[in-house]
Amino acid sequence: MEKKYRFLNHTADAKFQAFGRTLEEAFSNAALATASLMWDVGAVARMVKRRVCVEGRDLEQLLLHFLEEVIYAFETQSFLLASVEEIKIKAVKGGGFWLRAVFVGDNEPSKHRLHGEVKAVTYNEMKIEQADSVTVQVVVDM
Repeated sequence: MEKKYRFLNHTADAKFQAFGRTLEEAFSNAALATASLMWDVGAVARMVKRRVCVEGRDLEQLLLHFLEEVIYAFETQSFLLASVEEIKIKAVKGGGFWLRAVFVGDNEPSKHRLHGEVKAVTYNEMKIEQADSVTVQVVVDM
């Protein structure tokens, strides 16, 4: 799988699709797409690791909570995401899902040019399609 994500036309906010061979890879690429709306992900040093743990009643809520962690880490700890490692998604007995991952990046936003601000992740037009590969679609509020 070559393309990690692509941006789609949307009238007011930002909309993207992220791709992966697995659900975990698609979620990781969605996190990178979210971050790339705010900074150049490829230019961020991989100096700091930050553990992420989220839960959701379904995969859509899990994705929303996971992407909100990108925004939260930036707003509260000045953390710029560069990559996602060790991501695991598991179904919870009795319903729901949990996700564990490690965000890798840097806590020095002054070294980077910020070019946008994602205010929130939305359920608007959110889709998770699983077949031979996985595609997730997300709209974020800018």
